[in-house]
This record gives sequence, structure tokens and C-alpha cells, in this order.
Amino acid sequence: MKDTSIIRVEELGKSFGEHQVLRKIDFSVEKGECVCILGSSGSGKSTLLRCINQLETQTCGKIYFHGQELGRKQKEINTYRSKVGMVFQSFNLFNNMTVLQNCMEGTRRVLHLPKEEAHSRAITNLKSVGMAPFINAYPAQLSGGQKQRVAIARGLCMNPEVLLFDEPTSALDPEMVGDVLNVMKSLAKENLTMLIVTHEMDFARDVSSRVLFMDRGYIVEDVPPEEFFTAPKHPRAKEFLSRFIAG
Repeated sequence: MKDTSIIRVEELGKSFGEHQVLRKIDFSVEKGECVCILGSSGSGKSTLLRCINQLETQTCGKIYFHGQELGRKQKEINTYRSKVGMVFQSFNLFNNMTVLQNCMEGTRRVLHLPKEEAHSRAITNLKSVGMAPFINAYPAQLSGGQKQRVAIARGLCMNPEVLLFDEPTSALDPEMVGDVLNVMKSLAKENLTMLIVTHEMDFARDVSSRVLFMDRGYIVEDVPPEEFFTAPKHPRAKEFLSRFIAG
């Protein structure tokens, strides 16, 4: 049977010394899916995303991209990362560069785009997240929500096949969260393939095509959002959701 997934993870495990963080992770992501990864702090969500992006090397198991196993050579990883972008909770912008320069850097250095094309792509994506008026600003002059929207635009400039989000709103003040989530909702409507670690339950319920729920390093639920939010099967998922509903 043909593997139609963009990303497939097989028997993935990750340990830091004696501490096992991920255990026997198996799942795949199809083109156009918006998959939200939920779970309590310490359940392994961010480590899973960092392994998928190869910021952490898995202890065991395999990652496939379009059916091809991802190798360990840095050149292969760099090529893969140019197609599988990541948005971090702490933005990771270059503080000594303007908004425009931040968005052009990757396309110039990694994709080797001509300056004019890199500039045009940066402007287009900054407009799409509402940050075009700030092209000459530096990160220190921006709010947290603005920085995160620039970080998303920077990721989009690479024309990624998949965009990974690691708790993109957790470092933001509550009033800034909505702006960032609205940008992500519009990306979901455009069928950008996304894998999102989040604590934003309403977003996960309304926008995701699938929910993965993690507990102690395992994926214990992998279901459509309507099923997860109305009839979770695993006891830890029920407990987790009861706190969300109570809140």
C-alpha cells in the first residue's frame, strides 16, 4: 500500500540519560491536516515536535518524509528543515535584524533566492499576518504577539510543506493570543499542513482535523476533535478535559 503521508513517525523513542520522555510513538500526518497535540506539561509534546524537526535526535525509531526515511547527515536534515518549518514559543527572531531582514534571511541563505524575490516573498507573507507596517522595526520594538506573527511569516517565507508550532501562544499576554490564533486559523483554511502543540483547547476543538493526546511519553488518543472533546476514551484524557471544562 502506497504511503501517502507527508510525515510518518514509527516506533519513536527519546531518552535523556535514564529519563525516557517518548515511548513507541507511531502516527502520520497527511497533506492538508491540522493536527493538534495536547497533554499535560511533561507528557512529551514539545520533545516530540523537536524530534520531528531534528532539533533533538531520537534515541530509537524512524521518521519518514514522503515515504523516505530521514537520514542523519546534516545536509539531509537541512534540506528537510527547509520544507518542515518550526515556530517556537519564544519567537527566536534575530534581534539585530529588522522584521523584513528576519523574513528574508532564510530564503536568501538556505533557498538562495535572489534578493528581489526574497523581498517580495517577505512582504507578501508579512501582509498576510498583518505585520507589513512594521517591516523596518526591530524585535525589541514589537509586542509578543507581533513577534510571533513575524515568526510565522518568516516560516511561511520558506514555502514549507509542513509548519510545526511549539506552544506558539504560551509566552503571550492573554490579549495578544487571539491575533496569533486568527493567523493560524487562516492558515488552516488554506490547507497548510500543520502540527501544533497547544494548550488552547477551543482552538484545538474548532480548527484541528485530528487530536493527539499524550500522556507520559505515549500517544494514548489519536482521534477527530469532535470525538476527543465529547467522548474521550482514555482515563487521563477524561481527567485532562474535565479540568478544561471546569475552567
